[in-house]
Amino acid sequence: MLEDLLGILTGTFAASLGLFLLKSSEAVTGGTAGLALLLSYRLTLPFGVIFFCVNLPFFGLAVWKKGWDFALRTGAAISLVSVMASLHPWALGPLDIQPVYGVLGGNLLAGVGLLILFRHKSSLGGFNILALLLQEKLGWRAGYVQMVLDVAIVLSALALVPPLMVLLSAAGAVLLNLILALNHRPGRYLGK
Repeated sequence: MLEDLLGILTGTFAASLGLFLLKSSEAVTGGTAGLALLLSYRLTLPFGVIFFCVNLPFFGLAVWKKGWDFALRTGAAISLVSVMASLHPWALGPLDIQPVYGVLGGNLLAGVGLLILFRHKSSLGGFNILALLLQEKLGWRAGYVQMVLDVAIVLSALALVPPLMVLLSAAGAVLLNLILALNHRPGRYLGK
């Protein structure tokens, strides 16, 4: 129990810091985090509030398909990222960050955070839940499933974000999902 608690705290801290770097770079990523980032560029609501609200519909899917334990862990992770996303600007101040560094570093941190959360039977909602379900039911690697969905979200950003930033963001989303695809798969820690 303590191990899972520390894992969820570590994963949410890494993921939220990665999302802070992405927001500071005015970049996007995939999934509900990418959708929340896009909305935060156009709305006056804080990213954390938007992220929490965007993930609410997926909570029911988590309960239905993954059970209450996973759903509660995921709900806690979403809530923690939402709160931490508000703390990073306060603790670090506004960042004037080089976009390539922000996008690649942000996606790297978010990917490692997600990997930690997945290993502790949790996620950040949205596409994470769908990707994990497809891995369990069909054997499709969660990282590859999420990569396809994430690139679709990033490409939809063309309406709001400069094309060069969308291209850079797509590369970042691929990096994030490669971290998951290469490190989170059935049998990974059983010597297979």
